[in-house]
Amino acid sequence: MNTELPAPLVWLKSSYSGDEGGECLEVAPDTAVIHVRDSKERCGPQLAFARSAWSGFVADLGRGRI
Repeated sequence: MNTELPAPLVWLKSSYSGDEGGECLEVAPDTAVIHVRDSKERCGPQLAFARSAWSGFVADLGRGRI
């Protein structure tokens, strides 16, 4: 039986986001998924996306498709 606790998530916010608040997302990469949360509600709900789905989403953003 594995009794180790999972490593805590390290949340990242874009360097384009200022410290004055606003509408920002934070992401935390994990071994299997990418976690996403609202920076204003850090204890609120989180989403989790498969790494392949997240990388496709980010690629489409870069191409202006979203």
